[in-house]
Amino acid sequence: MYDLISGPWHWSVSGLLIALTMFALLYTGKTFGFSSNLRTMCSIAGAGKRVKFFDFDWKAQRWNLMFAVGAVLGGFIAYHIIPNPAPVELSAATLSYLDEVGVSRPGSTPGFSSFAPAELFGVDNLLSLKSLIVVLVGGFLIGFGTRWAGGCTSGHAITGLSNLQLPSLIAVVGFFIGGLTMSWLILPFILQL
Repeated sequence: MYDLISGPWHWSVSGLLIALTMFALLYTGKTFGFSSNLRTMCSIAGAGKRVKFFDFDWKAQRWNLMFAVGAVLGGFIAYHIIPNPAPVELSAATLSYLDEVGVSRPGSTPGFSSFAPAELFGVDNLLSLKSLIVVLVGGFLIGFGTRWAGGCTSGHAITGLSNLQLPSLIAVVGFFIGGLTMSWLILPFILQL
């Protein structure tokens, strides 16, 4: 059983579970979106007394907060309790690209997981002025973009597209364009600074 849980699963399993979750949410009249949890947490903290946007019945969103807690807890369990010891498998083209932009290959830096390269997540790099600026600007852009787009990638790509909403399709196309631009143009430039 442990081998089944800790090993890689076929992509169709995730697809089936996402589809079943969406059917359950549609049946109960709920919509999924991870970024809406921030609004809920701000409302719980009392932000609704000062800002109208946060003045709503947050108790109706408790299920979404439990989803967020479950996602964090599930990630912790997967990483610390049932880790997959196999290295991350990447294509030769991806490995070549990582070498080209100066990011270590997965699992090649002692003390780092195969998902967290030291060039991006090392303590020395995280505390540098360049990294702090990137984190602050990136965090602002993600927060602003999420509000401007009316939701996050999971909300638009999973809930919005399954409901055949045109604004969600436009948002998802924008997310992909932004992601490709970041990966191929902006991140290599930042890493070379």
